[in-house]
Amino acid sequence: MKIRIKFRKYGTMKFIGHLDVMRYFQKAIRRSEVNIRYSEGFSPHQIMSFAAPLGVGITSKGEYVDIEVLDTENSKKMIDRLNAVMSEGFEILEYKLLPDDAANAMSIVAAADYSLVFRPGYEPEKESPEEWFEKLVRFFDADHVMIMKKTKKGEREMDLKPFVYELNVRKNGEVPALFMKVSAGSAANIKPELVLDAYYASLGEERPQFAFMTEREEVYADTATAEEAEAGTHKFVTLGDLGQDIE
Repeated sequence: MKIRIKFRKYGTMKFIGHLDVMRYFQKAIRRSEVNIRYSEGFSPHQIMSFAAPLGVGITSKGEYVDIEVLDTENSKKMIDRLNAVMSEGFEILEYKLLPDDAANAMSIVAAADYSLVFRPGYEPEKESPEEWFEKLVRFFDADHVMIMKKTKKGEREMDLKPFVYELNVRKNGEVPALFMKVSAGSAANIKPELVLDAYYASLGEERPQFAFMTEREEVYADTATAEEAEAGTHKFVTLGDLGQDIE
């Protein structure tokens, strides 16, 4: 059986890198006695696949990991069992059964939601954080937003505009936040820093390294057909919604 687990990563755990998160979950699966399936061969390992690596220093409410199990209890009991062994900074939110033919999470990631707020002490001097974010949003009303993107082969110029699907200012509690839905995954992985860098470049400035606190809100697959995608139409669905709760 294929299972998709959704979890959040918060607090000081945001400083734990992706490889350590993978090792942590392998141990948590063993401690909670999940009957996970192992690969065959000389060196068996747990069948486990994470959707999208999260950068160090970023918190998240929407991380996903796929596993295969030989048998399982219902979703509520499995969430309780896993949370019982989780350290502070990790919380299991969903435990859903996937169809047998479901693709693994990593291969279908298409977009992600992020929210950014100014770190206390780094707010703009000449305007409010809300006004600064609103100017950034208006900057992206342009037909094209060109930026230099670093790749494994160096740098290349790209138009960022088609890969920013949503951009607006919201309230994070009482604090104004910049919300964005951007392309993610292997085809075009757009980090929130690129959106900020594009605006700072238009101001003739460099982005302050520690000025923003970032949280990933959700991760999506795109269920649009090939023809719809070519026409620029997207049908985003959360990775969790592709599974169902086990009663």
